[in-house]
Amino acid sequence: MAHDSGMTADKVYLEDLSEGMVYQSPEYTVDAAQIQAFAREFDPQPFHLDDDTARGTFFGGLAASGWHTAAITMNLLVRSLPLAGGIIGTGGEIAWPRPTRPGDVLRVVSTVLSVVPSGSKPDRGIVTVQSETTNQRGDVCQRLVARLLVFRRAVLGQRA
Repeated sequence: MAHDSGMTADKVYLEDLSEGMVYQSPEYTVDAAQIQAFAREFDPQPFHLDDDTARGTFFGGLAASGWHTAAITMNLLVRSLPLAGGIIGTGGEIAWPRPTRPGDVLRVVSTVLSVVPSGSKPDRGIVTVQSETTNQRGDVCQRLVARLLVFRRAVLGQRA
């Protein structure tokens, strides 16, 4: 079952989640100015800063930093994965199979891979989620498999 989520979505708790649930984000358009601004501050490499220079590199043109794509993905996750208590990562793996380019329209599709209640802390569990950030052509620009700390309803003063 797919969920189109936004800021108005009901918050979900550990007991609400099950393997196979899918959450879809809204879209986010990336432009060259954003790519360059992020790069100037956080990843000042030539292929992120200047299109002409970038043409002579591995990327063959201006490409967003993978960390910029990760930051956009986080924004979209917050807007689409309505975990009560917030999105709290405990670790994971990230890959960038294709660069994000100016003009790309990104969206994130998150699939719950597993839900494991804690054996020692009954108020929480670990939910493993795969989030694929795709562009307007459906190409995967980032794949994130994250282990997230998710609380049970009673912990945050709610009743089931």
